[in-house]
Amino acid sequence: MAGLSALAVLLAACSSQPAVPDHWNRWVCDSQAEVQWRFANGGYDQVDLRLGGDDIVYRLTQEPAASGALYSDGRLSFHTKGEEGLVYWTATDDLIGRGCKAQ
Repeated sequence: MAGLSALAVLLAACSSQPAVPDHWNRWVCDSQAEVQWRFANGGYDQVDLRLGGDDIVYRLTQEPAASGALYSDGRLSFHTKGEEGLVYWTATDDLIGRGCKAQ
């Protein structure tokens, strides 16, 4: 019975956590680069991001930004402001796309 009780407590704790959206946002940049992203957690401080049709998912964490929201993993950065964004390789500042918007 103790195992059943512990399972019930665990399930109750999980159900009280905010749901993470499973919907991928699809944005296209002025360079025609496609970015797919979604919030990775209920705290909205991490995003999962895919470039183009790639299966690689980058988990980016929110960092301080002068304006908008900046997410990075040290390799890839995604900066949004309003309904637009830009994506670039962090170490080299190589721009992947700017003016990225929902499609």
